[in-house]
Amino acid sequence: MVSNQKLFSVGDFDFRLQHLLVIGILSLSFSISILARSGPALYGFELFEFDPFFNFRATEYIIQNGPDAYFEWLDTKTWHPFGRDVSSTSQVTLHILTASLYPIFGFGSSLYHFTILLPLVFGSLTAIVIFAFVRVLGGTTAGLFAALIFSISVPIFTRGLIGWFKSEPLGLFLAFLALYLFVSGIKFNKGKVSIVKLIAAGLFLSLALSSWGGTLFFVLAISVYYFVLPFVKHEKSFLLFAAPTFSFSLVLFSLLFERTSSFVIGYAGFAILFPTAFVICCEFIKKISNESQHFRNLSIFLTAIVLSGIGIVYSGFVALPSFRYLNAVNPFLTSQDALTDSVAEHMTTELTLSYTLLSVFIIFALIGSWLIFSKKSFEIKNDMRVFALIISFLAIYVSSAFVRLELFASIGALILGSIGITILLRLVLKQEKNNFSKLIFTSILVILFIIPVTLPENNSWLDWSDFPPSILSGGSNFPQFASNDWLHAMQWLKTNTPEGAVVAAWWDYGYWITTLSERTTLADNATLIDWQIKKLAYSLISSPDNSWHILNSHYTTDVSEHLGDENIMLWGGELESDFNKKYKKENNGNDCKIVLSSESKQLGIPTEFCHPITKGMDADYLIIYLAGERFYIQTSDTPLYTLEGGGDESKKAWFVKISNHQVSKYIESDNISPTPYFLENSTLGTLIPFDILRYVQSNTGKTYTEYSPGLIPVYVKNFHYTDPENDPYILVYASPSFHDVQPGIMSAVLIYKINPDYTS
Repeated sequence: MVSNQKLFSVGDFDFRLQHLLVIGILSLSFSISILARSGPALYGFELFEFDPFFNFRATEYIIQNGPDAYFEWLDTKTWHPFGRDVSSTSQVTLHILTASLYPIFGFGSSLYHFTILLPLVFGSLTAIVIFAFVRVLGGTTAGLFAALIFSISVPIFTRGLIGWFKSEPLGLFLAFLALYLFVSGIKFNKGKVSIVKLIAAGLFLSLALSSWGGTLFFVLAISVYYFVLPFVKHEKSFLLFAAPTFSFSLVLFSLLFERTSSFVIGYAGFAILFPTAFVICCEFIKKISNESQHFRNLSIFLTAIVLSGIGIVYSGFVALPSFRYLNAVNPFLTSQDALTDSVAEHMTTELTLSYTLLSVFIIFALIGSWLIFSKKSFEIKNDMRVFALIISFLAIYVSSAFVRLELFASIGALILGSIGITILLRLVLKQEKNNFSKLIFTSILVILFIIPVTLPENNSWLDWSDFPPSILSGGSNFPQFASNDWLHAMQWLKTNTPEGAVVAAWWDYGYWITTLSERTTLADNATLIDWQIKKLAYSLISSPDNSWHILNSHYTTDVSEHLGDENIMLWGGELESDFNKKYKKENNGNDCKIVLSSESKQLGIPTEFCHPITKGMDADYLIIYLAGERFYIQTSDTPLYTLEGGGDESKKAWFVKISNHQVSKYIESDNISPTPYFLENSTLGTLIPFDILRYVQSNTGKTYTEYSPGLIPVYVKNFHYTDPENDPYILVYASPSFHDVQPGIMSAVLIYKINPDYTS
């Protein structure tokens, strides 16, 4: 009664005490979310990870050149010499929206700083949208619990940290706004109001799709829900216009963008339109059959339609999504591609990690799923219960594919857990007596919320944001180390190399190079051309002479003899002689002439790369990154080093696998330590200016001259390329950490010039 007390009125709206409580809890959720996501700012105010640097660059391009130029932009600074069609391969909504918001809310700050703060704001505002969405499903109390759980959920806030100018923060905000409008439009049959909500839901979900590929999960959840909806929603004729309204809105708005139009024209469009047709047919079946036969007739039709859908998919009529999306909906698929497996986020989820990330909310989710099925949840409408179960179970199932998708498990636990806690709380508080049990229950509830946030010490949930931006840590294995080595290296590259210089580096660092040094790269984090990345890996592992021919040769030069026929075929190419013969046959005996994408627009002729897999990479510089620790022993002033700190020296096993080399020839049995052959004969091995001094047994301190399992290699500096006239690679820059003499972490960026005058 007290919570319903009227405080004041605004027009026809009565502001009551319970509204003040809602505002207070939402403000608390927003504040906690801000605090949880702000940890990296303590180390430096920089963009986080890799992709945000490209997103910043794309947004800057819009501000400087306008939206029209952006949609025509072929970025020739990346994937040399092919370039990148930005608008068809990017999160367009993220770029356009940020460029629109900056003049309004920038308040004199730089665009760089604005993009650092924007994900913090959108990520925290999503707590309020989550409240609205779950409130429609399970009531106001459930919505408030959902907002609180959202604000402290590790998989969610770690993919929306300050500086995380990527797809997830905006994508989740728009997706949950769309879900709120969708379930609200479906739940309440309010004629024109429902229609407007469903149209708006289609708009926001299409914008979410353009912002984040993970939005396809929500499309899938709605598609599955459509197959159940006719069984649980019995309002006459409502679904006949409601379902098509949302679906057609989603499809039509998605056609506005190149990236999303490719989704809806293919598998995503089929996934939403096929179930929509099912809903429409079901409504006609219900009209022409007796009410007592509805369930039977709909079940028969559902069986037929599902079998038809399977047949259409297997017929190849609809193109299937890429492997990463298939792997998400079918976690039992395993990748045979070393390049895919090398990405840390694609690591298979383990139960221990899932429990660490979800903790007590696993218990809440289990209770919630049980109570939703029980009679205790009869206050929740059937169609809302079904949607809550579908989206939650599907989210938990999808999250089992790989670590990155634990975010969806959090969403499932959030929905089920908040509804479950609400039902339990309602049952306890309904008791007229037993005030002590009410106090105990609410106290335990508060404690369960607090435990994972604060305990264990130095490993609580809030500690998951206590690490520096990747540009400061180098993405190394030293989570709380920060230095300016990469920033200094990129500034040196920008001011000391020709503007048209092409830089070879592992794809991890591509966005940093193009954005901070404004130089052209061969590959970056978009991973658009797999074989280009595999050629890079092959160049790093093959001999220095061989790699020099691949990297230095022009993109018109055939380097098949240095790549090997087997590798060319393995990477999806064909023998150069076969390609030339086939091309002449198909083109009236004419030889293939390269026409780059940038030239094709100017000349009005098709792009032609003439079998680029077999061609040189046309690079001028080569960057490698090394991470390790520097230390001294009492008997010597010479610094000693351990490597394997998460730089390129730690990725060599992946380079070997990706480039189709024999692993045992380059890596010792511990899958970490390099063999002498690697150090002496591979390009990466010779570019690393260190030699193994001794192998050390960590528990005894004994040293050995040869490797055996359990030993750790200790390195000493030794430059392998000292003759700038005759060596294939010339070291022209080493970042400050490499030259430092103090004990501690080394985070070294080394820039080599590829010697154009070298003769093998």
